[in-house]
Amino acid sequence: MILLKNGTIIDGTGGPARGGDVWLDGDRIAAPAPDARPERTIDCTGLTITPGFIDIHSHSDVMVLENDRAKADQGVTSEVVGNCGFSPYPAGPMENAVSEYGRGILYGPPKWGWPNAAEYLDEVRRNARLASIWSLVGHGSLRTAHAGPKQGPLETKQVDAMAADLDDALTAGACGFSTGFMYAPGSSAPREEIIRLLHVVARHKKIYATHMRSYSFQLLESIDEQLDLARETGVKLQLSHLQAVGRANWDKQRYALDKIAEARQTGVDVEFDIYPYQAGSTVLTQLLPQWALNGGVETMLRRLKEDRPRIARETVESMAQRWEDVYVASVGSQAGQHWVGKNFAQIAEARKLEPVECVFQILEEENGEVNMLSFNQSEDNLRQLIQHPLCTVISDGFYVKGRPHPRLYGTFPHLLGEMVREKKWMPLEEAVYRITGKPAARFRMEGRGSLSPGSYADVTVFDAAHIRAKATYEDPRQQPEGIRFVFRNGQQTL
Repeated sequence: MILLKNGTIIDGTGGPARGGDVWLDGDRIAAPAPDARPERTIDCTGLTITPGFIDIHSHSDVMVLENDRAKADQGVTSEVVGNCGFSPYPAGPMENAVSEYGRGILYGPPKWGWPNAAEYLDEVRRNARLASIWSLVGHGSLRTAHAGPKQGPLETKQVDAMAADLDDALTAGACGFSTGFMYAPGSSAPREEIIRLLHVVARHKKIYATHMRSYSFQLLESIDEQLDLARETGVKLQLSHLQAVGRANWDKQRYALDKIAEARQTGVDVEFDIYPYQAGSTVLTQLLPQWALNGGVETMLRRLKEDRPRIARETVESMAQRWEDVYVASVGSQAGQHWVGKNFAQIAEARKLEPVECVFQILEEENGEVNMLSFNQSEDNLRQLIQHPLCTVISDGFYVKGRPHPRLYGTFPHLLGEMVREKKWMPLEEAVYRITGKPAARFRMEGRGSLSPGSYADVTVFDAAHIRAKATYEDPRQQPEGIRFVFRNGQQTL
């Protein structure tokens, strides 16, 4: 047995901190006999002992098998992958199409893909050593596996096959279903298709997480759409990375929160999550109108030549951010690396072109393989979201070839350091609850998010007086400070 001695215990329930010891016996938290003698004792004087942190919105689907340390070094012991409609399965005969669809979000080796949830989950159980993994079935991957990049209505037999695959995946252990309504081809799916699939999720009593259709000009309408889907099907709804994007839309957030609260009062099981940063990150093609993406990358690049004025006009009309707020985060080629870290106002000045034309040119030069980072929301709005009782804090982290968002390396120390200790946005006990007990309950992670005897021995020990993220937008790949020990299933990972 391992004894974590003389620490400040925050147990993940939101209750007050207390002094005491925590015992680990194999892969479980123990309640030892009075005469128990530990095999190893760790003095935690001046340190805080909590359950291992849980990240319920991650895109580490492939990289968890590489056992990269970005999350473990933050104190994370459990992750939910398969978000925003992207999962690395089902692949099968459409493996290349699924891989192309996920490129830019599901970073990893050149070739990846699993035929079904059972095989993916089996591999992560055997080979992912740093975190326990829960996986959502991504609607975009599921759809692409049966219809390729085709947009619009599918044949009835294709939707039947999707529903059967989803049922099999949930039976095999997938924890729920996700959609990405800002990513083609899932963005074009008829309501009837989504309703059909959500009824499968509801029958399994599992969760539905959604990257909504809009977080900017159509934020309120997008929330209404998802609440209506939840009412009709009875699914448990998780609104992913909620925010109001763009200065013109910041005042919409209070109305969005009112809609969510009202839905809760009328019986809809809805909550939301956020990452604790004002900037977000995704693929650059998100700036283009969805119709321009129909058919995959090659077709999109051809349309940029054939319909350039129309695509430019619709791109500019839909922009919620300023061009100086949108940066190149990564590109696929070595030749284009000098653009990483520059915003499109700077690129436009360097190229003596309109910013939207620079977007098109870089997409063409990089064969569509470009990620962006964009500053989206105000600090006041971020604080309002974090303090809301329905909020869980997540990383939304994903790997890129260039410069990732600092949330991949710093989310949880950033929350506990800057936002709790320095800005005092909430008590430490509440912040720990938002990243342990609350997400564990939301995703039905039995035995996780708790320090009670019998729970899994997932434990993070940190120095509350010094914990902080060192990752910055300019230099994100930096290990945080203040995390001292991490145990996952009783095995020390840090």
